[in-house]
Amino acid sequence: MKRLVMWDIDYTLLRGGGVAATAWKAAFTELTGVPWRETPIFGGRTDMDICAEVFATHGVTDCTPERFFLRYVENVQNTKHLFAVQGSLMPGVRDVLARLEAEPGVVQTLVTGNVPEVARAKVAAFELSAAFDDEVGGYGTDDAVRATLVRRSLERAEAKYGERFRPVVIGDTVNDVTAALANGALAVAVATGSTTAEDLVAAGAHAVLPDLSDVDATVELLTSG
Repeated sequence: MKRLVMWDIDYTLLRGGGVAATAWKAAFTELTGVPWRETPIFGGRTDMDICAEVFATHGVTDCTPERFFLRYVENVQNTKHLFAVQGSLMPGVRDVLARLEAEPGVVQTLVTGNVPEVARAKVAAFELSAAFDDEVGGYGTDDAVRATLVRRSLERAEAKYGERFRPVVIGDTVNDVTAALANGALAVAVATGSTTAEDLVAAGAHAVLPDLSDVDATVELLTSG
């Protein structure tokens, strides 16, 4: 059975250098006229989920997520060149992706809380786009619940390729791990974000890596673990 390797983006593949957060805050104030007062925790959450919290926290009732995301994406497109300037790739990422691209039994995609356009802008900034079939990904506009993103991605892949996949989720937060487990996926965690290796183990990750710098071990785990 082929493997569908579902990659989280932020603090798993790369650091965005605050570009998306800046675009998010600017879009909110531009659309609502409300000054930004409180920044939520973004890690491991979907943009739909974060949007609902931001609107509620700031008392906004007359702006839809759809309108907000249009402005947010526009702001990101205007500043997307800054991802590569202010951000950075995580250790080993480019080599691991290249090795998996060469594996005939592996399809790589993105399962991320980002909206699709922002997800694509982030990976494109580091010239990673070719590694992923982003048509079968799961994104922050699919649902507020991250586990649903994993399920949608698997459904899309099986519909497109006409065969079953064994899902593998790799991410840096407890939410990535629990979303994987909810869908019967192999949960591989990397302790490259703010979540400790101990917390990732406690969440039930099948494997926890310090980062992806051991390319051989990472590829072996993702293809046969």
